[in-house]
Amino acid sequence: MSSRGKRDRDRDRERERGGGGGGSGSGSGSARGSARSRREGEGERGRGRREAERGRDKREAAESGGGGPGPGLGLGGGPARLKKEPGGGGGAWAGPAAGAGSGPLRVKREREPEGESDPEPEPAVRYGRFDPEDQRSRHCPYLDTINKSVLDFDFEKLCSISLSHINVYACLVCGKYFQGRGLKSHAYIHSVQLSHHVFLNLHTLKFYCLPDNYEIIDSSIKRPPGDIMFLLVQRFGELMRKLWNPRNFKAHVSPHEMLQAVVLCSKKNFQITKQGDGVDFLSWFLNALHSALGGTKKKKKTIVTDVFQGSMRIFTKKLPHPDLPAEEKAQLLQNAEYQETMVESTFMYLTLDLPTAPLYKDEKEQLIIPQVPLFSILAKFNGATEKEYKTYKENFLKRFQLTRLPPYLIFCIKRFTKNNFFVEKNPTIVNFPITNVDLREYLSEEVQAVHTNTTYDLIANIVHDGKPSEGSYRIHVLHHGTGKWYELQDLQVTDILPQMITLSEAYIQIWKRREEDETNQQGA
Repeated sequence: MSSRGKRDRDRDRERERGGGGGGSGSGSGSARGSARSRREGEGERGRGRREAERGRDKREAAESGGGGPGPGLGLGGGPARLKKEPGGGGGAWAGPAAGAGSGPLRVKREREPEGESDPEPEPAVRYGRFDPEDQRSRHCPYLDTINKSVLDFDFEKLCSISLSHINVYACLVCGKYFQGRGLKSHAYIHSVQLSHHVFLNLHTLKFYCLPDNYEIIDSSIKRPPGDIMFLLVQRFGELMRKLWNPRNFKAHVSPHEMLQAVVLCSKKNFQITKQGDGVDFLSWFLNALHSALGGTKKKKKTIVTDVFQGSMRIFTKKLPHPDLPAEEKAQLLQNAEYQETMVESTFMYLTLDLPTAPLYKDEKEQLIIPQVPLFSILAKFNGATEKEYKTYKENFLKRFQLTRLPPYLIFCIKRFTKNNFFVEKNPTIVNFPITNVDLREYLSEEVQAVHTNTTYDLIANIVHDGKPSEGSYRIHVLHHGTGKWYELQDLQVTDILPQMITLSEAYIQIWKRREEDETNQQGA
């Protein structure tokens, strides 16, 4: 109730008290005055009640909005409307100055237009995914905690807790292996408990910081192209130094690190647990060493090419289809396409073709094992012997002539042929001398005057025994100090007579060219 209404009510009460001792005229006048004042007081009280209810409704509406001051009601700065309950009178909508006689008001907040509200910031890094825009990746403060003295990556890639080989990370602070990098993974728990932050994914070779879980990007850890091949050179060099070290503590050397490098660099084409083909491995190994040492196919040379690489001329002539008539063949042979061409090529080893093995048995019902001299299969490179090579569409005649002989010459005797069903082995025995193999007649005439030393001596012979897929290898090696031959098979080393070497199924041979002083000693 307002102060004005209170004053009017008090005035009416005083009038009633003063008019009580008068006559009838005054009594009737006071009665009319008191009735009028009573009506005016009731009107004032109604107005005060309405104003109080209006103020209470405003406060309730402001409290229900939950926001700060704004236009109209306090609804967090957004536009709002007051809705009158049905039966309260008046219009359907009323503003802040709605009449007091209306029913209880209900606040309805209008929907804010989309795009005006600020989006919630997303985390820069989610577990399992890396955000390339995270600035922490290039400014990791934990790189100085890496302890190189405890790192050893020769162990099997297994988690030290779960023994799982899937998604394994190496802690670069303590050297242990853990699985995963999620919130509940062993690597994450290890990083939280011991404050070890830098981890390496052993599969992708990427670096991560845990528990923040962002990839570390630094120019110092970028892998240069071809660095895997450098590992092959390093491991092979270490193995050679161990073999020829006169102060070794043990008489044997383990090639395990070298074999691991071969598996890695060959992308598991050659594995420790599976026997592969000796010629395929030799070809890949020599070319891989040459590339890792910085050599190229044409210009730059390395120690590998200086020792094993020779050169030859290849003469090629295209043949017409055998089903064509003789006249068409004669016409085609006049075309330039069917004329003989010559190209210069290099080689790391020479492939010697064996004659076809006989299919019939002898009188004792046993298979005949043919024998062929070494010089017969070397006739392929005399520049005159032609051999036909067939493809799916065309046939060619080729002949080869040597132009340069390397210091160490490798012969690969082709014993295995593949057909549509299986791999077949040729058991033909090659008869060859151990020393004094002269290859001068296989050189061109202009090259023979340049090459003064063309005599070679055998220093190693690799033999394949058994079936193509289930066979084993033996190696015959010459000891230069004593002139004796030794046979090596796995860990077994035995003496062998030179005459027995020629009776084996030779697969790969390494010949060493005699120098002038050695030739003079042999002649004396």
